[in-house]
Amino acid sequence: MTHRGLLLVAALAASGCISAPEIVMVDRATALEEQAAGSYKDVEQRLARAGMNPTPVPLTPNQLEDLGIQPPPLVENLGKTQADRVDDLVRRHCVGEGKDGLLVLTRKQCTAGRVSADDAALVERVNRARRQLWQWMKTVRPGVPEATLRQNWRLAHAEGVVCGGWVEAEDGTWGEKKC
Repeated sequence: MTHRGLLLVAALAASGCISAPEIVMVDRATALEEQAAGSYKDVEQRLARAGMNPTPVPLTPNQLEDLGIQPPPLVENLGKTQADRVDDLVRRHCVGEGKDGLLVLTRKQCTAGRVSADDAALVERVNRARRQLWQWMKTVRPGVPEATLRQNWRLAHAEGVVCGGWVEAEDGTWGEKKC
């Protein structure tokens, strides 16, 4: 090479036209990599909060049934009569048909749920209605003692008690009605 060629190369090198590329070292992921990997900060925070607030584990309908508890119906039956409610209480052993012809609250034997104040008031209304019926029956048949009227009414009524209902026997023991 000539002197002129060497001078040209030296001038270009001195002017900075030829230089090594910059190398950038990144110690974390780029924005594109973070976006591709996803952000789970919200999920992690909800999981941490759920771990701090323990809640009961819901039981499945099959598990409830194994425990002897009937799950509540998915749709409320608004057409239930008072007689249907009483039959349901008798079937669940929350209320029993006493040997004197009156309904008796049997909360200790109740297999599902509790007896609400509305249910207790319903039992009282039914018992009041039965007493009024026996008083009327006595006016229709004045020669028959009230105990006999009640016993005859109870025998006729026992046939209509729901199957599996809680019934008191003559000896004072409680049991399910067999059908």
